[in-house]
Amino acid sequence: MLKRRELTSVVDRTQNIQSDDILCFATVRNESVRLPYFLKHHRALGVSHFLIVDNASDDGTTGYLKSQNDVSLWATPKSYRASRFGMDWLTWLQMRYGRGHWCATLDADEALIIPHHDSRSLRDLTDWLDARGVRVFSALMLDLYPKTRLSEAKYTVGTPFTDALGYYDAQGYDWELQPKYRNISIRGGPRKRQFFKDAPELAPHMHKTPLIKWNWRYVYASSTHVVLPTRLNIGFDARHNLPTGVLLHAKFLDEALRQSTAEAVRKEHFTHPQDYNTYYDQILSDPVLWNDTSQPYSGWRGLEESGLLARGDWE
Repeated sequence: MLKRRELTSVVDRTQNIQSDDILCFATVRNESVRLPYFLKHHRALGVSHFLIVDNASDDGTTGYLKSQNDVSLWATPKSYRASRFGMDWLTWLQMRYGRGHWCATLDADEALIIPHHDSRSLRDLTDWLDARGVRVFSALMLDLYPKTRLSEAKYTVGTPFTDALGYYDAQGYDWELQPKYRNISIRGGPRKRQFFKDAPELAPHMHKTPLIKWNWRYVYASSTHVVLPTRLNIGFDARHNLPTGVLLHAKFLDEALRQSTAEAVRKEHFTHPQDYNTYYDQILSDPVLWNDTSQPYSGWRGLEESGLLARGDWE
């Protein structure tokens, strides 16, 4: 793991981690707007400690994270894309600190929703999975968007993402078995509908396995979309009747235009960034993603009714 040499410890509170703690791993850059709610939401859900890599933020993210007592922080100025979009950095931290823990690997613009989250915690879920010898929990990444143009979706720091981004696509998702990794690939949502309708094969993957009972032999092969060994890619396989969740994806806050400009210049977010020039151009045009089929967000039960979240055998 040569990529560990790219990390510099900023503040190390890992001595506070208890043997049964649920951990969260993330790579961030300039996420001072989203991080307060990201941390608040996942603390309430049951995360005890956050292990975060800061990739050269210059917006106050570093200072904010240093002030959080349940955060251990590392920093690196190195290439996000060359580290497999941050996964090499996180893999080292997972190997070092995650063994035997349930580990959530998330982005700062994601909020994990599980079935019953208004009355049950991640601990309840992981206890149920442990009792059945299941080591994974999968979730659909669900793009949220406003009814207005993106620039008009005003967000108040620390509030739920759904306050500013209140809609999602409930239909139009394609599910496909990928034999190589034995995973279910899912594509769909407003980005496929509006930006990739002429090239659906380039639309972002929406399937993820963000929660794993970690073992040193495990590794994410493609962001959190695919895990090795392949037996871990069972979360969306209906034959197992497992519960699944949703990752509320707050990419399209009012700062989306500014961030898209920066991402287009840095070319750090896609394996073949030249294929996404048109995508960035369309984001910069400040579109309205809402249409007559858009579904208002109404909690996990609404997601279940839309077929995007499942209780499985976890009744």
